[in-house]
Amino acid sequence: MIDILDVSIVDLLPESVKNDPTMRAFALTLDEQLLKPKKDIYKLRRLTRMDDLDSDEANDLAYQLHVDFYDPALPLETRIELVKNSINFHRIKGTPAAVEQLIDILFGDGVVEEWFQYDGIPGHYRVKTSNPQATRDRVEEFYRAIESVTRFTAHLDSVVLEQTEEMALFFGNGLHMRDIMTVRMV
Repeated sequence: MIDILDVSIVDLLPESVKNDPTMRAFALTLDEQLLKPKKDIYKLRRLTRMDDLDSDEANDLAYQLHVDFYDPALPLETRIELVKNSINFHRIKGTPAAVEQLIDILFGDGVVEEWFQYDGIPGHYRVKTSNPQATRDRVEEFYRAIESVTRFTAHLDSVVLEQTEEMALFFGNGLHMRDIMTVRMV
């Protein structure tokens, strides 16, 4: 396949004028003038260069692809991940997998537990995460993100923040035995 950046006007000249110095200089001048538009052509292929998007392009694609939960204030890497996965989100929307994928992108990790896994009310679910960023400061964002991909018949019961830390734990025990003697007169 021919790369458009490698094509030169000199190569496209007919044989009759290819060796003419004036025509050759004219073609080289055109090459220089067309270099920027050639490079801009690659920007049109946004879907094939998702990792190289700038902020404005990510915002435009999010609008075009109808990314449900999208905030321009998020870091660029997070926004690009949301845009990259938007088609998949629409394909699996309403499933626990969609909620888990969105939580993984926005908050690092998370697991969805359906109602039958924790003896809840039918049609309800809860989310477990061990990411300390899912705190009160970001709780609204967390709920909006989850609700954007949840089916209408499912209801979020709670968000469980699991925290695991190493700590020194000391324990001990003791055993004390005592005999009781009762003395009676016979």
